[in-house]
Amino acid sequence: MDRNRFSIIAHRNHAFSNPVNETKMMNIIRKVQLKSQDRVLDIGAGMCELLIRLVENYKISGVAIELYGGAIDEAKRQASGRIPDGSIEFIVDDANAAVENCEQDGFELGVCIGSTHALGGLESTLEKMKRLVKKDGYILIGEGYWKQRPSAAYLEALGGASETDLKSHADNVKVAEALGLVPIWSYAADDNDWDEYEWLYSSSIENYCHENPDDPDRDAMLERIRSWRRTYLQWGRDTLGFGLYLFRK
Repeated sequence: MDRNRFSIIAHRNHAFSNPVNETKMMNIIRKVQLKSQDRVLDIGAGMCELLIRLVENYKISGVAIELYGGAIDEAKRQASGRIPDGSIEFIVDDANAAVENCEQDGFELGVCIGSTHALGGLESTLEKMKRLVKKDGYILIGEGYWKQRPSAAYLEALGGASETDLKSHADNVKVAEALGLVPIWSYAADDNDWDEYEWLYSSSIENYCHENPDDPDRDAMLERIRSWRRTYLQWGRDTLGFGLYLFRK
């Protein structure tokens, strides 16, 4: 089973592929006060819905970096007819390699939501974003955090995760402050956000498998989503948080 394909199917009905709700997402973008022709970089852009909306609403130009070509194929389908051709430069590549070719101090806004692992973690991502974003520009990060200390059973259910993989909500902000960035705003996913995200995530797989009984990955997808749903209900809902963090350089 291709896990990237699984993710595309699981997120096919989400506005954005993270648990912070759509209203909060668009509200935090408004804090940046984007202008026409501003440049926005999105690392781990997925299906690029955020960049597409920013082009629609603010006439910016975007650069999308995404490792999975299938996500970019879907992004191009979504963009067709909604935004002018060429508004977004789509780059299918490893994030570390791709950012080396990006213009230093070239962007008014740098975005990395749920993908800091692609650049070596939160601190490394912020350091690299600082080089890419202009003075007085903004960095928007989406990052998980522990709401409480994770149990050993939960970490095992996550595939052998470590408590050190994430920090607290407050410590996520402190990492940026230590790098000289100014915290401007933050939203965290609440219980309703998480339930909306997780139940849509799991029902999208359940419904896809119901509609496509001959898919060779059907059984593997059902096994994976049902295990994940049990993990979320038993531990994740009370333990795992997710925040959006907006910083100014």
